Amino acid sequence: MTFASLGLAAPLLQALETLGYKTPTPIQLQAIPAVLAGRDLMAAAQTGTGKTAGFALPVLQRLSEGEKAASNSIRALVLVPTRELAEQVQASFRQYGEHLPVSTYATYGGVSINPQMMRLRRGVDILVATPGRLLDLFRQNAIKFKQVETLILDEADRMLDLGFAQELATVFAALPKQRQTLLFSATFSDEIRSMAKARLHDPLSIEISPRNSTVKAIKQWVVPVDKKRKPELFLKMLKDRRWGQVLVFVKTRKGVDELVSQLLAKKIKADAIHGDKPQPARLRALESFKAGEIQILVATDVAARGLDIDDLPQVVNFDLPIVAEDYIHRIGRTGRAGATGEAISLVCADEAPLLAAIETLTKQTLSRDEEPGFEPDHRVPMTNGAGQLVKKPKKPKVPGGRAAKNLPSNWEGFDGAPAKPARRSAAKATNSAGGKAPGTSRGR
Repeated sequence: MTFASLGLAAPLLQALETLGYKTPTPIQLQAIPAVLAGRDLMAAAQTGTGKTAGFALPVLQRLSEGEKAASNSIRALVLVPTRELAEQVQASFRQYGEHLPVSTYATYGGVSINPQMMRLRRGVDILVATPGRLLDLFRQNAIKFKQVETLILDEADRMLDLGFAQELATVFAALPKQRQTLLFSATFSDEIRSMAKARLHDPLSIEISPRNSTVKAIKQWVVPVDKKRKPELFLKMLKDRRWGQVLVFVKTRKGVDELVSQLLAKKIKADAIHGDKPQPARLRALESFKAGEIQILVATDVAARGLDIDDLPQVVNFDLPIVAEDYIHRIGRTGRAGATGEAISLVCADEAPLLAAIETLTKQTLSRDEEPGFEPDHRVPMTNGAGQLVKKPKKPKVPGGRAAKNLPSNWEGFDGAPAKPARRSAAKATNSAGGKAPGTSRGR
């Protein structure tokens, strides 16, 4: 099957040839003909499988055959959750539509609204926008929706996670009732499915891969470690494994800045992306990373969606995400377009419930591979295959009903780890040896 066989016009085929696109991906095979036919669509596929081209190519073709956008008007609206994704999607439209008379533009917060208002005065065929800034422009009469033919929600589940439910409802109410609506995402929550049922007209449903699944080409594993030793462990793995470029996800903005400072202190070129960074600084960090000028890019989940980086071999979860679905999007920054990749998660005992939620969502148990010299004092338990934590077994009882003081040599403690000696015996060993007993914990 070729792109030409899907009914795409010659200018689009020329652009795809320049970009080196040979054959359509499964999501493109099913989505492109449906969008060209004017169907509403709800499509789910793993990240990195070509969803953007799946909607951008047919939308460009449909718009190229109609009238241009009037002043302050748009003909197609693409809603995305983050600034980075807005830039990426708009860049894709621009590349695919290079030989078509279709204009594109991106609007988002964090930058001055005035240049965006000025650009919209000339009209834009395809506008990619974050919900908040879009409504700011709408309320200031800088944008009109009367000409909108197509609405695309890209990563709509993430928009709800970020609290954009009310903004989405306001946008839906302002748009023409007669329009084509497309939902594309790697994951669909029950809330998104409910919204689609209410807002889409007889949609075609496409699910290329099992719901909430991860790309098989990505090798995933967990390295248990105590929380305070995570920076030291990451630096050791970076050096010992001779990693090249690495995208690192950290839970908080403060944590991002702290890790970047530690890397810079070690003369490792690093930069950060998070919500407190001005948009120009975020774009500079991303472009420097893509250009190979920095080795480590540290980010919060603001970058879990929207970063399209060629040949990124490693993603490291320095902290696990609070929302399990974000794990799928984080690791989806590697292993894109059929390439292989690695996703390594540094997990402390406090994050065991988050890990269990991820394993439940993805229906897999990630292997725990301890790094020599970094074995944690507080173990990260295994799950039972359904994401439930394995509970700590009770100690054997003596006939009198009290817990046994001297456990059998083959008794195993929590998560299969050998049971630790009782405190009394450890103290005796300390006294007899004239020092600290080997193997005793450090002040729990």
